[in-house]
Amino acid sequence: MSKSDFPGWHGTTIIGVKKGGEVVIAGDGQVSLGQTVIKGTARKVRRLSPGGFDVVAGFAGSTADAFTLLERLETKLEATPGQLARASVELAKDWRTDKYLQKLEAMLIVTDGDELFVITGAGDVLEPEHDVAAIGSGGNYALAAARGLMDSDRDAETIARDAMAIASDICVYTNGNLTVEKITK
Repeated sequence: MSKSDFPGWHGTTIIGVKKGGEVVIAGDGQVSLGQTVIKGTARKVRRLSPGGFDVVAGFAGSTADAFTLLERLETKLEATPGQLARASVELAKDWRTDKYLQKLEAMLIVTDGDELFVITGAGDVLEPEHDVAAIGSGGNYALAAARGLMDSDRDAETIARDAMAIASDICVYTNGNLTVEKITK
């Protein structure tokens, strides 16, 4: 059976919203294989605390690959305490140039409460426009919903939750079982 014959793992929506001195990252809990939901309660948003420095990360893609990247990010943060941008760039550089890491299929959204970044395997560290970032199969739906809500009087967490609810209504690979982590600065 070739890789193209295997029904790929699908599912996840991760959103990061920065508003009013807080940043929230929320992720759904669904993991699907082909047309089958394998798990509905996966936890794809994590709080990292290397050296007492809080960072929240959400991932989309292969779970094993994402955990490898989270471990690498934590190592980079330990080497550069309090410097999320530098640690993210170093991770993206390694991810793009290391033959082992190049094969990893995942994306990350990370925040320290001040900065919000999307990190990709193409070597990108992107700071989103409009203080909203989203990744995963339902990411575009959540992103559009959150951007539409940013001018409202809702706080970051409410926007993230409402955007995820909209994405879960549209994307069959996204459910409403959320993990939400917030950092306030």
